[in-house]
Order: sequence, then C-alpha cells, then structure tokens
Amino acid sequence: MWTGDTAGQGWGINPDLGGYTAYRTMHETRPDFFVHCGDTIYADGPIEARVTEPDGQVWRNLVIPEVEERAQSLAEFRGRHRYNHLDDNLRAMYADVPVLAQWDDHETTNNWYPGEILTDPAYDREQRVDVLARWAKQAWWEWQPISNGQDRRDGQRIHRKVSRGRHLDVFCLDMRTYKDPNTAGLEGHRTSLIGDEQVRWLAAELKASKATWKVISADLPIGIVVPDGDAQESLANRDPGAPLGKEIELAWLLREIKDVPGVVWITADVHYCAAHHYSPERAAFTDFRPFWEFVAGPINAGTFGPNEMDATFGPRVDFVKSADYPNQSPRGGNQFFGHAGIADDGTLTVTLRDARGGVLYTRELSPER
Repeated sequence: MWTGDTAGQGWGINPDLGGYTAYRTMHETRPDFFVHCGDTIYADGPIEARVTEPDGQVWRNLVIPEVEERAQSLAEFRGRHRYNHLDDNLRAMYADVPVLAQWDDHETTNNWYPGEILTDPAYDREQRVDVLARWAKQAWWEWQPISNGQDRRDGQRIHRKVSRGRHLDVFCLDMRTYKDPNTAGLEGHRTSLIGDEQVRWLAAELKASKATWKVISADLPIGIVVPDGDAQESLANRDPGAPLGKEIELAWLLREIKDVPGVVWITADVHYCAAHHYSPERAAFTDFRPFWEFVAGPINAGTFGPNEMDATFGPRVDFVKSADYPNQSPRGGNQFFGHAGIADDGTLTVTLRDARGGVLYTRELSPER
C-alpha cells in the first residue's frame, strides 16, 4: 500500500471530520506494510485554525505553535512531524503497520534542491536551503526511522532495497539529496535527479534481484510535467523528443535494465491518482522494456490535476482521477492511495482507491518470463 502528501495546502487535522480519516481507511485494508512516497509533512505550509473553502464551508484545524509558520528551526521541523502524530488515525496505523518512508520536497520547502538560496520573504530567519534541509532530514529521521542498518552506510542514506519474500523487492529512492538545480530541463548533457552513485546502485540491484516484481518507489513521477515557475521540478520537460537534461539519467537506467522483467514504478507527489503505461512503440527514446507507473495521493492535502504528460518515454494514460477544482479539500473525498496484492502464482493486482476505500481502478499484471 502506498500514498503521499500529508497535511498539505493548510488542510490539517480537522476534529469535526474525525481527523485524517483516510489513514483509517488505509489501515482497514490490513496491509502488510505501507510505503509513504514523500511529503510526509508540509514544513513550508502554515496551518491556520480556520480556512474557508470555495463553497463557503469552514474547515477547522487543530493547531499547535510549530505549524503556524514555515519551519525555520530544528524544533519547528520536529513539531511538524509531532503534529501529524497527534491524529488518532495516523498514530494507530503507524503503531500497527510497518512503514517504508521516503522524503520529497515539502519535508524542507517547496521544490527545493541542494545549494538553493530562498528569496521568499516568508523565510526571514534562514534562507539557505542546505541548512534547512539538514534540520529537516534530522527531524525526518527521528520520526521516520529506517531500521535496516546494513543499508545505511553513513546513517543518513534514504535510498534502499527492502525484500518481502520471493515475489517482491521494493526499491525506495531519494530524489532530493543528489538533485541538480531545477531548470527548463533542456540541457544536451546529463543532469541528475538521483545522482550517479544512486542510479548505478539501482541498476545493479535491479539486475541482481530474483524477485518476481521489482517495485521502484519514487518520490517524483516520470512522465508527468511538474512545473516550478519557468523551470521543471521532475524529469519531464515538456519536450516530446529525445531525452534531455534529467531525462538522460532515466534513459541510461532504462537501457541498463531493459532485460530485467517485472519492474513497476509507484509514486505520489502530484496530488491526484493515475495509471500510466510506458512503451518504446510510442516513445522518442526506444531502448527500454515497457513498464507501468501507478500514481496515488494525496492522503490529507489539497487535490489538483491532472497535469500535462511528456511524450519522451511513450506514456499512455490508462486512468486518471483528479480534483473537482484546484486545491479541493479532503472533505470532498478526492484523496487517494494505492493498494497491491501478490498471489501465490506471482500475479500482481494493483488497485487505486479513494479516501472511503472505493476501488477506482484495477490492473492485474502477470509475471514476466
């Protein structure tokens, strides 16, 4: 089971609605484990006591001092995580279900990259992203611990492989720590989203894996365009042609693993749910094996989408469910998570579900030989 995006856009714990009720819905599916694909908090999003929704309804938030402003100290980053754990639904699920957590941008600030200097006047105490990220990572690590010590060489490595029996290996990525600056993404040379060491580690581990399914959990999507002003936040750059910029890094990986069967991608980040099939027959870059990407989120944040798709890797949108209007609150029920099950024969069944547990989409995948 997976999702992302908790307490974003000012939609926090609403006691009138029972708090983070989508966490209760997820818990009721009795998952073997839960993957949080990132944006475990929104350190850059103040939470106010009352927010008026477009239809005039008032959303009432539980508020503590650490969430009233953007986090600019270690104590405030810690407070953001503590805030989420004040919710009974989240706390009950975390007490019962193993969690594989990743981080994305909002654990620190929106769309950040190493070396960035913030110009937003709201950051009046600290503008150096590297300083904010250091505090953010420490707080994240304290509240989202990684227990597999052999995968942590320096105690601060987020990317890792988690094996769950003969049919499943999960590869959690870190698409933030090693990221090059956000640009238009049109460079003729390779730029990085996950960095050379991590991409080589991923390729080697995927080729060595004997599991039926190799699930790559990414905190950013592949073909969805994610703008950052005039720049691009993720891989996609709106250019449908040959790979450029950060796309070149992905093209290298896909070429390296083209003989590896059973690779599936999951992600969140864009605040809607979707199923995408990538195939060289539709793509500008063709040296890869077809694969699926499943998108699910948010789980308690504003809903948006759908976004524009980039054609470089040949995506086909098989399904999409998005907001009724931008920044729709969780009250509307358009909150999403993904659920997957593997049968004894290795058949993988993926469902995309809403906040009430309704199944919106199902895709059954047979083991590749």
